[in-house]
Amino acid sequence: MKPPPFQYHEPREIGEACELLASLENAKVLAGGQSLVPMLNMRFVFPDHVVDLNRIADLAFVHEVDGLIRIGAMTRQRELERSGLIRERCPLMSEALPFIGHRQTRNRGTIGGSLCHLDPAAELPVVAMTLDATVHVRSVRGERTVPMPEFPAFYMTPSIELDELVTGIEFAPWPEGHSYAFVEFARRHGDFAMVASAALLEVSRDGTIERAAVCVGGVGTGPLRCTDVEAAVVGSRGGPDVFPQATASCREIDAMEDVHATQAYRRHLAQVLTARALEAAYARAIAGPGT
Repeated sequence: MKPPPFQYHEPREIGEACELLASLENAKVLAGGQSLVPMLNMRFVFPDHVVDLNRIADLAFVHEVDGLIRIGAMTRQRELERSGLIRERCPLMSEALPFIGHRQTRNRGTIGGSLCHLDPAAELPVVAMTLDATVHVRSVRGERTVPMPEFPAFYMTPSIELDELVTGIEFAPWPEGHSYAFVEFARRHGDFAMVASAALLEVSRDGTIERAAVCVGGVGTGPLRCTDVEAAVVGSRGGPDVFPQATASCREIDAMEDVHATQAYRRHLAQVLTARALEAAYARAIAGPGT
């Protein structure tokens, strides 16, 4: 299969890319290409222009500044997977990354591309939502930030304008000693998750859960924070009786239905996987650092 004809642009600076997006009609941004290129080849999209970001070095970075983790939009998923900073300060992301496709996919795929493609089952948007990340956006009009809860507009559509460019994300890492877990169900390893669940916990010495963040993906049109579940587990001491009851509200989610799963089955998976994520995170907390 071959893509439809388009004009190719290769900017070297962020400002140049923004100017192209502001001046070109019907343009698409090329990041890692793991989603856009297949969509071009299968004639799902017909852009007149493709703006390739791969030559913009300023968009690829991962570092900690003033207590915040900052990741450039063109940072490869494989680079994040190998990052000592991410492994130490955001182990939830490290645990989620191997679920993304295969190594060849992660070698090219970018965090910005994953966020902007916004597939309902994609792992990185779930992680970003769990972390309360902030998305940085730029255009010729200037820069702005979008809190992750406001980033999904609707199905596979981020709340950015056609002439805007995602330049990166930032988030405050959870304190040292926090616990985490990421679980998902897919038909085969490397497939998009049918449903995924992420959990972050802070647990006191006596086993009481003091803080929780829980998010599911693959159920609705975008990643969904389970605030009812969070409220139900905070103040408890976890355990096999607590988490199944605390996640019961997942069976009430307005889940989507398609050829892969019914609404009822997605709700069932959301409840089961969220309970498993909480159980795994809690077990890590009780076992102590390094588990």
